[in-house]
Amino acid sequence: MADPDLSDVERRMDTAVDVLKKEYAGLRTGRASAALLDPVVVDAYGSKMPIAQLGTVSVPDARMISVQVWDKGNVKAVEKAIRDAGLGLNPQADGTLVRVPIPQLSEERRKELAKVANKYAEQARVAVRNVRRDGMDLLKRLDKEGDISEDDHRLYAEEIQTLTDQHIKSIDGALAQKEKEIMQV
Repeated sequence: MADPDLSDVERRMDTAVDVLKKEYAGLRTGRASAALLDPVVVDAYGSKMPIAQLGTVSVPDARMISVQVWDKGNVKAVEKAIRDAGLGLNPQADGTLVRVPIPQLSEERRKELAKVANKYAEQARVAVRNVRRDGMDLLKRLDKEGDISEDDHRLYAEEIQTLTDQHIKSIDGALAQKEKEIMQV
């Protein structure tokens, strides 16, 4: 009798939650976050490079992100890339330092961002449910082939459901936290 490997199911569910948290890190709230500039790519040295490879990104206060560009020749390119990234940010260069003030969010924009956060959470829930479905299909196949008993099938199914419930709860908690951050004035 071969026991199904539930660690793979749990790992895949963990990955779905991690992806959600990364997406939330890049989702703009009224507060400055270095992760806000993660998706920005800069045309430098003849190729497209992430901003973190061209300078040090830091958050000196809640309404400001600063990028200390290492090569003075890339300051204009970094400034242009941030402006053109579609984040609604307006950077200002000062020598090799690029300051990016974070403007206040309007109520309408906050509601829009909350909808985006909900969409990300729903995608993560769907991913977790798909992993659950794959795990259940594996159990059915093993049961049909006679590799596990019906009792084992039921026990593993309950374990998979418990994992699913835990991960969905984690996703809901992350969503509630992000909505709270977004709506905070």
